[in-house]
Order: sequence, then structure tokens, then C-alpha cells
Amino acid sequence: MTITDILSADRVIPELTATTKDGVLEELASLLVAQIPQATPDRLVAVLRERERLNSTAIGDGIAIPHGRLSGTKSVVAGFARSHAGVDFDSVDRQPTRLFFVLIAPDDAAAMHLKALARISRLLKDKAFREQLLALKTREELYDAIVAEDAKF
Repeated sequence: MTITDILSADRVIPELTATTKDGVLEELASLLVAQIPQATPDRLVAVLRERERLNSTAIGDGIAIPHGRLSGTKSVVAGFARSHAGVDFDSVDRQPTRLFFVLIAPDDAAAMHLKALARISRLLKDKAFREQLLALKTREELYDAIVAEDAKF
């Protein structure tokens, strides 16, 4: 699996408008809803909120990977969004979260879901790459940088 298998340039938000955790989840759900025919924004938000209730998906270093599984989904779908100001996302390091990768996977695809999470985690592990993502301007530049970084693995 590569990032291009699950992410396309039209699912990249260069600057979130949301300033709260719930707002970010709603904006991320809206980003993916067109890719999941049986889903509604409310249903996707509910899936993401349910996962957040278990434990925050903000893993520190300004990164969050909100994710969940949704029955009827045919494949893993991802989106990427950024907030320069940062959002309080209940991060383990208590710092604002700026980089968000959202994933929705089929209910019966636990292995693919975990593989996608691992791939994204590996991408965002590199501090220089995170700084690059914060510096780029356009949706296309962000997408191209993600694809180029993913190609290194």
C-alpha cells in the first residue's frame, strides 16, 4: 500500500477553518464523504468521535491521525489537513495539533487499516518533513510532498 492508494490531491486541506476538536472532526468528515457513497457527514463524524472517546488520536509532535472503521466502506480512504495556528486535540504532549491525517476503513479490513496507520506514522516521524508540510502553500504542493516522502519507503 502506498499513500496514493488512499489519498488524492482533492482530499487535502491546506488550512482548516475549524478551531476546535469537534470542528476539525466535522471538517475532516466533510472532506471524505464524497469518497464513501453510503456515508453521510454525520455518520463519519460519529465514527471519528467514537474513536476519540477511546483515546485521543493526537500522538504528539503536532500530529493527529483521527480514524475509524465504517461498515459498507469498500476501501481505505484518507485525507490530510493542516492548521497553522494549531488546535487543542487532547494531544499526549499537550501541544497544539497542526497536521491531521484522517482515515476511514472498511469494518472487515483491520489489517489494511493498521497498515495505513503505520505508513502515515512512518511518514510523519521525520521532523524535517513535518516542517516542510507546515511551510508549503498549496494543496498541490502538500500532496506532491506527501507522495514524494512516501516514495522513499
